[in-house]
Amino acid sequence: MLNIRIRLRARLFGAIVAMISSVFAPVSRAQYTTDWIANTYGTLAAHVGNAARSMWVAPEGVVYTASMWDENEGGVAIYQNGRSLGSIGIHSEFQGGAITGNATSIFAAMQAGTQYGTGGVGRYDRATGTRDLVINVSTWTAMSRADAISGLATAGSLLYASDFFGNRVRVFTTGGAWQQDISVAGPGALALDSGGNVWVARKSAAAIVEYGPTGALLNSIQMPATSRPSALFFDASRGLLMVGDEGPDLNIKLYSVTSGMAGAPQLVGTFGVQGGYLDTTTGTKGQVGDKRFTRIEGIGKDAGGNLYVLDNPWGGGWDLGRNGGTDLHAYDGAGNLLWKLQSLNFEAVAAPDPVTDGTLFYSGTNIYSGTAGGTFVANTVDPFSYPDDPRLNVNDTQRDEHFGQLVSVGGNRILVASGQNPAIFYLFHFEPSKGYIAVPDASIPGSAFNTTRPVTGGFSIDSKGDVWAGLDRTNHIYHYPLTGFDGYGKPMWGTGIALPIPTSIRPLTRIVYLAESDTMILAQGIAGSSDWTAMNTRIEVYHGWSAGNMTRPDPVINLTSANPKSMTAAGNYLFVGYVHTVPDIDAFNLTTGRLDTTFTNSNPVNVDVGNDVDSMYGLRAFVRSTGEYVVTKDNYNGSSVIVYRWTP
Repeated sequence: MLNIRIRLRARLFGAIVAMISSVFAPVSRAQYTTDWIANTYGTLAAHVGNAARSMWVAPEGVVYTASMWDENEGGVAIYQNGRSLGSIGIHSEFQGGAITGNATSIFAAMQAGTQYGTGGVGRYDRATGTRDLVINVSTWTAMSRADAISGLATAGSLLYASDFFGNRVRVFTTGGAWQQDISVAGPGALALDSGGNVWVARKSAAAIVEYGPTGALLNSIQMPATSRPSALFFDASRGLLMVGDEGPDLNIKLYSVTSGMAGAPQLVGTFGVQGGYLDTTTGTKGQVGDKRFTRIEGIGKDAGGNLYVLDNPWGGGWDLGRNGGTDLHAYDGAGNLLWKLQSLNFEAVAAPDPVTDGTLFYSGTNIYSGTAGGTFVANTVDPFSYPDDPRLNVNDTQRDEHFGQLVSVGGNRILVASGQNPAIFYLFHFEPSKGYIAVPDASIPGSAFNTTRPVTGGFSIDSKGDVWAGLDRTNHIYHYPLTGFDGYGKPMWGTGIALPIPTSIRPLTRIVYLAESDTMILAQGIAGSSDWTAMNTRIEVYHGWSAGNMTRPDPVINLTSANPKSMTAAGNYLFVGYVHTVPDIDAFNLTTGRLDTTFTNSNPVNVDVGNDVDSMYGLRAFVRSTGEYVVTKDNYNGSSVIVYRWTP
């Protein structure tokens, strides 16, 4: 009997120990893997720089690109043979719209905010990266949303610069001594031929003009009215002027100019698919590819005859620093792809696609797939069919719409695109005849939702397509139920239903509603703060919200990490990211409120995950049919989107 009692006590003690151990068990640090998409390389040392908008290629095949803003390196990035060689300058030094070079120097347009403003051209030593001269080209020195200097080219001892608002091409020595001005209305990209003549693109006029060394007009090429000559390169080996056209043709046009003044230039060929990524004969509309260009911004060749094309996907930002992305292709002399380098976002997140069980990812402007950098599948912006697409509006105050949210209702995808810290959300749908193109629908706030109030109390679109928005200064969540789709797949929403925000969570700053489990998750803002984007540490979970439970949160999650910034949820988990502190993503159980795991850094360790989440909607989550959670995270340092895969 004594032995039986001892065994029973031992079992009871063991059960108690097991229970205590389960309650105080350390947070799991395993069971997840770390991946990335939207950048060719996943480490800071190797990653492709952000948003290159112009390019110069040295004879030995070293490629220089210029960007207005690159968070983690200098604004002039250097590449060769598909690899990064480093950078020049600081991240905010250059305007990005114009760059050229010679054997010893790089010349690049300076950015507004520097002491030289947008009217200066910096000369940099190619060997040391040191700036050794600034040439003042334009009197338009304070242009913050446009390129005052829109083209640069060098030949011998001369530097040519397009002073766009001054309506002239200015000629200097490479040492900065002014030589002459050539009057040209709205000059853009430049190229110099072997005879010392300068070719000037006039983008808005669909024209290219040629001037001799003394400034005399020699020739003019009038392209089709819809053409937009955006990049020039003179191929001396073939006597061809190569013209990047960002009009509807979206290809490179080849003009024979060997006869010089003796005859007008003749169009003798093209490079790239006519219609580019919008062509429907060689692919799906919106689908990018090696010769399905989006927006050609730079052309160059090296001494070996290899061709380099800098492409920018459509969809940019008001400050030009997030204008599309870096999409650089290198081809051999026969036009075969040698390599490509891509960095398709500066600061963005891409949402796993429920239609494909999370194998595709939709950002606010692009679609990706795959692993270890992934594949750039499509650009969802069509600037010709939808010129009023808000993703094209450089005056939009929401600071670029690269952050994507995606749901599917009956196979109808609804995309929400927004900026870094948005008060407005733009909604889009997809039609079979439009391929991958996202068709603009409405905005929150907007006329379709009968409101002009900004969304400062959180935003969520649930798996049924219903919209939940915390409208500014109302102390209410407005529920806009999806009422159906029209014959084209365009969603329609009903009148907003005002629901009072529980007093225990005011002021409200984030909303996530999970329709499949009728779970509402609300995050508190900071009372008295002027920063409505900031989160406090209190999060309330309401099970049965639509069934009537809007007053009894269970559980209440009190965050212990500082500076929460972004949250998302899927299945039975809430994921929270932090700003100015750590790269950690915490996973909280929605039933118990317990912190079940933390994605602390990189697993494996050769993937950079960034240092924080500084965007309100910089996390997305999805549960695959296998039970695997896919969590995506904005990584602005590495110009990529981090993808965590986790099975609890």
